[in-house]
Amino acid sequence: MRKVSQVSGVLLILGALAAPMTASAQSPVTWELIDEYPATAIPGQADEYFAKMVADATRGAVVITPMPGAKSGLRSKDQVAAVKDGKFAMANSFGGALSGESPVFLLSSLPFVAASAEDSRKLYEKAKPLYDKLFTERGQKLLFVTPWPPSGIWAAKPVDSVTALKALKIRTYDQTGTDMFNAAGATATVISYADLTPKLQSGEINAVLSSGDGGAGRKLWEYLPNFSEIVYAVPLSFGTVSLDKWKALDAPTRDAIERAGNDTTAHQWNLLQSRVAENYMRMRENGVTIDEHPPQPVMNALRSAAKGTLADWKTKAGPDAAKVLDDFLGQK
Repeated sequence: MRKVSQVSGVLLILGALAAPMTASAQSPVTWELIDEYPATAIPGQADEYFAKMVADATRGAVVITPMPGAKSGLRSKDQVAAVKDGKFAMANSFGGALSGESPVFLLSSLPFVAASAEDSRKLYEKAKPLYDKLFTERGQKLLFVTPWPPSGIWAAKPVDSVTALKALKIRTYDQTGTDMFNAAGATATVISYADLTPKLQSGEINAVLSSGDGGAGRKLWEYLPNFSEIVYAVPLSFGTVSLDKWKALDAPTRDAIERAGNDTTAHQWNLLQSRVAENYMRMRENGVTIDEHPPQPVMNALRSAAKGTLADWKTKAGPDAAKVLDDFLGQK
């Protein structure tokens, strides 16, 4: 009997070794999440929040490793292709930089369309089916979005007149912004945030279109001590994952990660109002003069230039995107 028991015990051990490992016993799935912006900027903080939500929701079965500050070597405009090609599992990419993928991605950063967090969220919800379709076509799933605080003008000198506006050599973050500022008489160029500092140091650029958030993260006040609150747009960054990586997970894990993404999106919208106040406080502490009511002639020049920019965008983006914009504007 002892011999039989010993044999049975050996067989049980061998059977256990041969059996499939349970999910809890497997090594965690690890996804790198690349981001052009620094960890202190609002999308960088979204990455950290999403990583924590995923860890909690999957009980450690999936680990998100954020790579902020362009540590991947890639800018937003190249990140979508990198995820599509399987170089990285995830990316958080600024929508304004994705015009090469589709002009639809410029929707959230169109000038003077959605200038508040509430408006921007409504516009996003109307446009989400378009975003989902675009990312699916590029082998990705959209998991979360990050709204940025309203964009304004950082400048070396106060933008207190149309003459001062026309003297700007301004960095913009997308083609619509470039077109609009050029139409208003300034000299505008699209420049990746990660490539901006040398151009500020050399004086090649004397103004930047950005939120207080991006500027706080990169300390624009060292070069540009004036901020005009023109409330240009509330643009979005998009957090996506490779569909191949996504489909490799079981359904319960996918559901858990999707909930984490929805929680992250909701958290970022809720964060926006307090974030603006925090950014302004930090900016003022570092000597930035904030003009919360720019001169009307300056605003009139910008809004006039924006009309042609919007018309051009609708033509390029196509009828579905144009309808989203028209429906949104019709409900404002």
